[in-house]
Amino acid sequence: MATMQERAELHKTIWKIANDLRGSVDGWEFKAYVLGSIFYRFISENICDYIHQLMTDAGQPDFDYTKIDDAMAENIRQKMVEEKGYFIKPSQLFQNVVARCEKDENLNETLSVVFRSIESSAVGTPSEDDLRGLFSDFTVDSQALSMKTNDWRHLIRDYVHKVTERPELQENEVFRYVMAG
Repeated sequence: MATMQERAELHKTIWKIANDLRGSVDGWEFKAYVLGSIFYRFISENICDYIHQLMTDAGQPDFDYTKIDDAMAENIRQKMVEEKGYFIKPSQLFQNVVARCEKDENLNETLSVVFRSIESSAVGTPSEDDLRGLFSDFTVDSQALSMKTNDWRHLIRDYVHKVTERPELQENEVFRYVMAG
């Protein structure tokens, strides 16, 4: 079980990210972006770890899910949804979206498509209710972010970058416990 110190460290990290960026968002709306970005990172890393373990067990320890094309990944969609409750295409993984976000003029639309895709991957499965509306608070075209579409991309990019810069999130036992449900 997580210690009070680990909980405090997680709270401090999340608050630091929020504090760095909340000038861009009025009031407490920033929490949806910080927590949504953190959760998106977590489930992306979780699915990669899961597939890496499967491939290592199959004798292919160098397999990297982040580098395969989406069509190839479709071959394991059903197994992934059965085992994990959701599916994420390699191109839609947090780490791949972040790698492209500097050049993505439509980052808000990209994230909207990614979030809908993750949620819809569970339609008709036992995890459907758990994923429905999962990212509904992460409004990628919110007036809370900015009045200009171009600014949305920059602000959302800043949120995902801040989450990427915080490796202690992945290492924090409380975070893993909370995200695992």
